Amino acid sequence: MIGMVLAAGTGRRLRPDTDGRPKALLPVAGETTILDIAIRNLAAAGLTEVVIVVGYAAGLVADRVPELERAYGVSIDLVHNDRAEEWNNAYSLWLAREYFGRGVLLVNGDTVHPVSVEKTLLAASAAAQSAAESAAKPKPAAPAGPAGPARPGPATGAGNGARREPLLGRVIIAIDDIKSLADEEMKVVLDSDGMLLRITKVMDPANAHGEYMGVTLIEPAAAVALADSLETTWRRDPGLYYEDGFAEFSERGGAVLAAPIGAVEWVEVDNHADLQRAREIAGRC
Repeated sequence: MIGMVLAAGTGRRLRPDTDGRPKALLPVAGETTILDIAIRNLAAAGLTEVVIVVGYAAGLVADRVPELERAYGVSIDLVHNDRAEEWNNAYSLWLAREYFGRGVLLVNGDTVHPVSVEKTLLAASAAAQSAAESAAKPKPAAPAGPAGPARPGPATGAGNGARREPLLGRVIIAIDDIKSLADEEMKVVLDSDGMLLRITKVMDPANAHGEYMGVTLIEPAAAVALADSLETTWRRDPGLYYEDGFAEFSERGGAVLAAPIGAVEWVEVDNHADLQRAREIAGRC
């Protein structure tokens, strides 16, 4: 598995701090940037290879690659998005599709959080795979009673099969189901098994189960179907988010499982108030 950071956006709401600089390179603890924290967390989760999708002011990120590799013991590849200032991040993530087959821990390049989030996703993936393997094992036949062997019941599709590995693969998203929600957050609605039903910013917060916080685990089996879903999404509208691609993937039959992160200090840095909050908590992340 590899790490991936989306760091192509312009960060317009953070100007003048982002004039000529991607917001992933904004300092939040001395010289430590948002990007430093993202890569440090991926390394702490056991990953040694990281892909960064760059676009706006990409040269500044490229200049920091040798330093980041030395500091965190990882190798870094860059994927360039030449349309980052025009199109949204569904296209950015699709550009990195060749890496999906290895398994990916994806982090938005504007999120400050502790490594416990990545570890929560890794644990959720391991648990889901273990449950699927157990469900796929044949059950021993019950001993025959006096009247002879038991007759099979109707084939309902429930039981073991319902927990087997999804045909199109699985994506696991980190959600915060504790914080209060407002209009700006990327909100999710889940079914009783914690599977995604809806993900959007355009939703009454009272109807949401939580907020997607910008960290995702893409299992290798989901690579092809997710890439195709993302392509369909950005071709429909280049202004769409990669979360819209997740919704497309789910509608096609892919599994999008939500993993609650618990009581964790974190922030998505969209504006100057968020940046101030990031600087308050960065030392604890």
